[in-house]
Amino acid sequence: MDTKPDRIILGIDPGTIVLGYGVLKVSGSKMSLISMGVVQLSKYEDPLNKLKIIYEKVSGLAAQYTPDACAIEAPFFGKNVQSMLKLGRAQGVAIAAALNHNLTVCEYAPKKIKQSITGNGNASKEQVAAMLQQLVKFDLQPKFMDATDGLAAAVCHYFQTSGAQTVTGGSYSGWGDFLKNNSHRVK
Repeated sequence: MDTKPDRIILGIDPGTIVLGYGVLKVSGSKMSLISMGVVQLSKYEDPLNKLKIIYEKVSGLAAQYTPDACAIEAPFFGKNVQSMLKLGRAQGVAIAAALNHNLTVCEYAPKKIKQSITGNGNASKEQVAAMLQQLVKFDLQPKFMDATDGLAAAVCHYFQTSGAQTVTGGSYSGWGDFLKNNSHRVK
């Protein structure tokens, strides 16, 4: 019998156009979805106002759900320096909000999150969302791809910190190989 206390993990996919989040409850070794959603920031023109909204939303999620930890997706390295700067600011503000609520914050590279969830570090957003639907049991809604990215960060954190076996349970050469060896996990 697993007697580990319940944990709540807030996952964040930072962005200045859309910020995605997922709140995961872990009871023993069972994961369940508490909440997930997106914050639409594209309607705001002022970049500083966007940062304020990100801070307020992450603070609000931390106050509402009282998570034990915050897992955040690290910015990927692109060629557009301005985009990287904006994304880094959004991530920094989200981290500051989490730290202000005394949360442990862990950062995960996008490939690490995808690898943890699907067994393929190059998986598409759709593949990650489909696997999360199997793991956490929720209705998949394509408009929530940024939300599922936030949830994926939370699930990755659970796998990385709990000693639980990741979805892959081993090494696979790709999505097809994983499906072939894990047909019992797919409907």
